Amino acid sequence: MQKVFNGKKTGRLGTALNPAAVQVQTEDRMKEVAAQFEENDWKFTIELAPDQPEDITDLEILLNPPQTRIAGKKVGRNAPCPCGSGKKYKKCCGK
Repeated sequence: MQKVFNGKKTGRLGTALNPAAVQVQTEDRMKEVAAQFEENDWKFTIELAPDQPEDITDLEILLNPPQTRIAGKKVGRNAPCPCGSGKKYKKCCGK
C-alpha cells in the first residue's frame, strides 16, 4: 500500500525548497525563460533538451496562480424555491 502524504512539507513553487523546473529546446528560449524567472526573483532549474518537447508548466503556474473559488450561498430547505414556483425548496427542486 502506497502512502499519498508522507508528512513532509514541500514549500511554495519557485522557492529554494521547491524550485520551478522547466525544459526548453533552444538556447534563445532558455534565455527568455530565465529572464522571466529572474525578473520575478523565482528559483528555477532549466534543462536544455533539443529532442524533447518544451515543458514550461511550472512557469505558467507561477505566472497565472489559481484563484480561490467562493461557494455560492445554499438554499435552505424551507426557503422559497429559486426556480420561481412559489413552493418551498424541499417540495420543489430539493427532492
